[in-house]
Amino acid sequence: MSDLFAATQSSTDYDASHIEVLEGLEPVRRRPGMYIGGTDERALHHLAAEVLDNAMDEAVAGHASRIEVTLDADNNLSISDNGRGIPVDPHPRFPDRSALEVIMTMLHSGGKFSGKAYATSGGLHGVGISVVNALSDETVVEVARNKLLYRQRYSRGIPQGKIEELGPTQNRRGTSVKFHPDAEIFGDDARFKPARLYKLARSKAYLFGGVEIRWRCAPELATPDVPETAVFTFPGGLADHLKERLDNRPLVVPDLFAGRTDLPAGPDGKPMGAVEWACAWPQYGEGSASFYCNTIPTPDGGTHEAGLRLALTRGLKNYAGLTGNKKASDLSGEDVFAGAEIMLSLFIRDPQFQSQTKDRLTSPEATRLVENAIKDHFDHWLVANGERGKALLAFVVERMEDRLRRRQEMMVKRKTATSKSSLRLPGKLTDCARDDAVGTELFIVEGDSAGGSAKQARDRNTQAILPIRGKILNVASANMAKIGANNEIADLTLAMGCGTRDKYRPENLRYERIVIMTDADVDGAHIATLLMTFFFREMPGLVRDGRLYLAQPPLYRLAAGGTVAYARDDAHRAELMKTVFSGKTKVEVSRFKGLGEMNPPQLKETTMDPARRSLIRVKLPEDVDGRADVADLVERLMGRNPEHRFHFIQSHATSIEADAIDA
Repeated sequence: MSDLFAATQSSTDYDASHIEVLEGLEPVRRRPGMYIGGTDERALHHLAAEVLDNAMDEAVAGHASRIEVTLDADNNLSISDNGRGIPVDPHPRFPDRSALEVIMTMLHSGGKFSGKAYATSGGLHGVGISVVNALSDETVVEVARNKLLYRQRYSRGIPQGKIEELGPTQNRRGTSVKFHPDAEIFGDDARFKPARLYKLARSKAYLFGGVEIRWRCAPELATPDVPETAVFTFPGGLADHLKERLDNRPLVVPDLFAGRTDLPAGPDGKPMGAVEWACAWPQYGEGSASFYCNTIPTPDGGTHEAGLRLALTRGLKNYAGLTGNKKASDLSGEDVFAGAEIMLSLFIRDPQFQSQTKDRLTSPEATRLVENAIKDHFDHWLVANGERGKALLAFVVERMEDRLRRRQEMMVKRKTATSKSSLRLPGKLTDCARDDAVGTELFIVEGDSAGGSAKQARDRNTQAILPIRGKILNVASANMAKIGANNEIADLTLAMGCGTRDKYRPENLRYERIVIMTDADVDGAHIATLLMTFFFREMPGLVRDGRLYLAQPPLYRLAAGGTVAYARDDAHRAELMKTVFSGKTKVEVSRFKGLGEMNPPQLKETTMDPARRSLIRVKLPEDVDGRADVADLVERLMGRNPEHRFHFIQSHATSIEADAIDA
């Protein structure tokens, strides 16, 4: 028997010298995704949000009344406020550095930890501004304090000299941050989108009525939708924003339920913050919800959302009891929120978020605080006008009855959606054995050959296979008659069982996950794009709920000796050659032309086995503006007007490398 504790080649090659210690802002540049969620367009604009949030914190704290956002033609973004200005005196723990330099170059430094400088703030971890600094190739900070102006320059998080005193300034105070995103991180073609920044600045002004935000961009960046200059100030807060969003749509109740109130003082006698809300129930439309905490968007909602749901649901139930409406006993938050336009903004001390990107609020006390703050106001709003309360209750009860009716229909065991009599192609759908939709998956597969392999590789209990023939109809450029007459779309819709457009019912979806599994080539990507367009146009609720996935089949098989690995693309292949196959002289590389070339065990191992595969979830942005951007992109790329595609290709052609084109 071999000695288990004998030194092996692998153990002797791993010693203390392999342990890295990243200092300063180096972790940010090594792993930017940990701090801003990636390096894509969304992450790029997250930098702007971080700086703007700092200025908003000054405004909410009562120290600033004006914020200026300026986008230059060279992609420099400047954000300034007339607040107190970042301290510039030497830091007590680092006497050789100013407080400004400490804040800009050290993670987890700032004035928002103890609550002494800010009662409520969006910044919590002292990370945001230093991350922006680390990911910018040039940052210039100017601070006006005590009638003196100071400046310090940075590059990639490193100070380019000591802080400078520029001399006296009589009519200026506050902080100005000008930065240029680093092309090494975001790519050479990464640029701020004026429309996105414009919407960001406008939305921040809605969230706090006591601030004026001034927008300015270079003349060449201005468009009909994005003016060169603008001033945003909305004393009505969220109510003004909601009225604009409704765009004169008819409402079930003509009046908005909107207001703002301070939260009660905490155990220490200090105020806990405030909550503002605006709700409306349109007669038609899907509705939307926007949630904020300390002016930070929380697209995934959280505990403050739960508090609003409880306040509205319990308020309507109580009103039903007062009016003798016995039907409302089964009301739920789903019924109240369905089709409603909801906006909620919470200001709270020491909030807790799910991650650094702050997509979801997790502060447990927020539920109780929001519910208690809103419930009395909602009760009075319902009772103040009897007709208003009755109209809203009747509308919500109708939604409840519809939900219960659909649930009752789902009590019937799930049956196979397609039968031999309804199939247009033999063996079109190979269903799974499980009756319940929970845990089941429908794989939409390109071609009968791949479908045959997938049928052998699947888990018969939970995985169903639906082959399609080549490229399906582009629903974005086809009329309803053409869509209705298409066999592939008809079979796909029938197999899923949930209906399309206004007839879409999520509870009728026969599978928990819908997985698009196409070849790892250009044609496969095209088919996947057409399918995603279909789901976006015909079943947007499915995409929004996160039920749609993309499989990631390999493009290459690499083997050397007893080592076998699979690569998704050329970049992954190069990575594997440097890591798994490093030092191996002869590596056999084979390329899969399609899924049909893979034998069932290979397909199962690489693409279908939940224990070993990786899937990409396709989701829509939570906010209305984000969904509108997606809809616009789909229309431009997949719609009927070819000029839109031509302009898109023209504007993006320079960013495509010739080697990346799969001929």
